[in-house]
Amino acid sequence: MKHKNLRNSLAAAVFIVASGISIAVMAACSKPKALPDGTFSGRADGRNGAIEIAFSVKDGKITSTEILKEEETDFAKPAIKSILEKFTSTGKAAGIDTVSGATITSKATLAALENAINSARGKKSEQTEYKDTSCDIVIIGAGGAGLSAATEAASKGAKVIVLEKMGNAGGNTISATGGLNASETSIQKKLGIQDTNEQFFEDTMKGGHYKNNPELVRNMTEKSAETVDWLISIGADLTDVGKMAGSTNKRTHRPQGGAAVGSNLIPALEKAALNSGAKIRYSNKVLDIIEKDGRAAGVKVCAGSSEYTISAKAVIIATGGFGANPQMVVSYKPELEGFGTTNHKGATGDAFSWIKKFKAGLTQMEEIQTHPTVVPGNGTMITEAVRGNGAILVNRDGKRFCTEMATRDVMSKAILAQKGKTAFLVFDQDVRESLKAIETYIKNGLITQGETTKELAEKLGIPADEFEKTMADYAQIQKSGNDPLGRKPSEMPRPLTKAPFYAVEVGPAVHHTMGGITINTKAQVLDTDKNPVPGLYAAGEVTGGIHGANRLGGNAVADICIYGKIAADTALEEIKK
Repeated sequence: MKHKNLRNSLAAAVFIVASGISIAVMAACSKPKALPDGTFSGRADGRNGAIEIAFSVKDGKITSTEILKEEETDFAKPAIKSILEKFTSTGKAAGIDTVSGATITSKATLAALENAINSARGKKSEQTEYKDTSCDIVIIGAGGAGLSAATEAASKGAKVIVLEKMGNAGGNTISATGGLNASETSIQKKLGIQDTNEQFFEDTMKGGHYKNNPELVRNMTEKSAETVDWLISIGADLTDVGKMAGSTNKRTHRPQGGAAVGSNLIPALEKAALNSGAKIRYSNKVLDIIEKDGRAAGVKVCAGSSEYTISAKAVIIATGGFGANPQMVVSYKPELEGFGTTNHKGATGDAFSWIKKFKAGLTQMEEIQTHPTVVPGNGTMITEAVRGNGAILVNRDGKRFCTEMATRDVMSKAILAQKGKTAFLVFDQDVRESLKAIETYIKNGLITQGETTKELAEKLGIPADEFEKTMADYAQIQKSGNDPLGRKPSEMPRPLTKAPFYAVEVGPAVHHTMGGITINTKAQVLDTDKNPVPGLYAAGEVTGGIHGANRLGGNAVADICIYGKIAADTALEEIKK
């Protein structure tokens, strides 16, 4: 019997090897023909708009590539160039990896190349034609809130369609770096971190200057631990826990090594939503929400040059805020005129016009947060976790000027009071090694490096003597645990003495619109009389009341996932009635 099994195994092995050779030969025989000579172009949607590229072919070889159009951030632009260089050298788009930290831009560039290649071979890019249809729940927006809602609703049997006006998933969430705040979690307990829901609640209320809706905050904090477990169960990595400004304890959950949370979370949620049966339609812009007998009954959509409608039993608004709409920002907060933004191009506040017919309430629209550490003229946000892991801020005189772990509003005001209205975020090799997110900043040329503090000061153009004194003094401050500027001992984990040394210029930019649609703890949209609008739900940055006058870093990702999931559960309950 054993000999028979051995013979069978050997026969199988021979078949596999033979098949492999056959497949290899077939693959070689079916090698695509060389591209014809000429110039060909293609386009695809990037993070901030269309990416259009062209390449030229002579004697079957790629001779040049050209970027015809792109609106990506300076942070992401190198990804396009890198991919085109690889394409020129290899002659094919297949097999080129995406660039870390610029995933959306990378995928769009590769898609544009594939479309150009198809054009060269006479293939037309297929345009999906959408027709009027219906579903149980239609979700507007494929960011963190929308995908959380889609995953939850579809996994429980609902027919779900997600509409995203951009060409890809993620919204602002995919750029989130810091993490997700949560308390009393299984991960904290495993790491020996002491924290409570009550302390999380108090930190959030204090951070928001007690303008927050306490019921919404309480609901978020109490559901945070189960949400972390849920996200981990669908493939997200939230197993590293750090500390961010305004938090008493370490509660910011992120991928191992302190890597960026958004680029890990969005692919996990997108995959989970699709695997659960949700349909996601990209480049599908909602024009309006349909009202029928006082309830939300579906949406009107534009896709390409055509329009269609989706009838639905429930509508979940997860469109994000309006931080990329400068006119709207200034209308609520005039002092922000001329400020840059960290927001993706699609965060324009479209939903606020759709809900007027329902007399939906709005709250705290004037509460707009600036993030203090954004690269000027670039839009790249340097995560708060860099400060949380030990970095300090110095001005153009080479001096510290405030406690670096103050809340974002306090930090922004302090930086704007300095010469040039910017400052330098400074850290050492020890901090670099503690946080993977820093590698992306270095890779994209945002960081200045010096082998000594003197060399770094000279490169930054600040007084070397004063800067060297500041760094030496800080090492002593960190050792003593007594900071005259008020930084707590737990907020100074490193003395910043390990060479080389690094810095990046930073300043405030519009980051988060904390006001928005009024909701209750069930994520139901409320009208101006505080009554739920039938069939209408909202979650994420499009809502208001959770963050008050100032949002703590790490609370946005918690908010969107928790309330996105709640919106789906409430909608499912209402549908079953």
